[in-house]
Amino acid sequence: MVSSQVMQRPSASADAAAVDSVALETSAVTRLLVMEGVLDYAGHVSARVGGRDAFMIQSGATSRAEVAPDSMLLVSYDGKVIAGEGQPPSELPIHLEILKARPDVQAVVHCHMELAIAFTMMEGVKLLPMRARASRWKNGIPMHPDPSHIKLTEQGRALAKTLGPCHAALMRAHGMVLVAESLRALFVDALHFKENARAQIEVLQAGAKPLPLTDEEIAQIERMEMRDWHVKKLWNYYLRKGLSEGVLPRAWMDQLVPSKEMLRR
Repeated sequence: MVSSQVMQRPSASADAAAVDSVALETSAVTRLLVMEGVLDYAGHVSARVGGRDAFMIQSGATSRAEVAPDSMLLVSYDGKVIAGEGQPPSELPIHLEILKARPDVQAVVHCHMELAIAFTMMEGVKLLPMRARASRWKNGIPMHPDPSHIKLTEQGRALAKTLGPCHAALMRAHGMVLVAESLRALFVDALHFKENARAQIEVLQAGAKPLPLTDEEIAQIERMEMRDWHVKKLWNYYLRKGLSEGVLPRAWMDQLVPSKEMLRR
């Protein structure tokens, strides 16, 4: 029996709205990560665009502190710029190959977080889940051995293989990647990753033996976890902080600030 229903394709206006929305949110997340010391002159955020076989990433030449929707590029999964002006970051293969390898991932950040890099330069010391929110990385934080810029397809594929099913990977003497189910979750994870790395560094500096979370403790944390609510709560706080400090233009407020209904648990 042939169904009489016809699959509806997204309208041109709906498609444009999706692109605009992702461009704005990617811009906001990038600026907020600069505000919180996760990004600086380098690093980049990417995000899938719903309804399009493409993702959003900033122009490589644009300051991370000044990115805006008009400096974003829509890029296909063969690396071609579909829309926008300028060239993607030179390490585009990081995003291309991770997004192709991980259909569950909606957003990726590559950064040069100094606290994380330190753990790639210490013999016999691994970055472990210390803080409660670090239960996110219970499956491990692998280290990729290539310390160079990831500019080639084969390098990107190798990094994606190192990442595997995990949510984070360190890059020897270089940086790291984080992946998440949304841009807002990615932002929150980046803050907690930095907190966790700092916590372990502080324990080591005190001359003490790190006591990471046990499997039982992680299981208890996850029983009590409300990830969606936590992401909304932190996004609301840091977004408003960015607006009040002039990091984000006030014109972005209505499209990005969660409503009271959205903030209900």
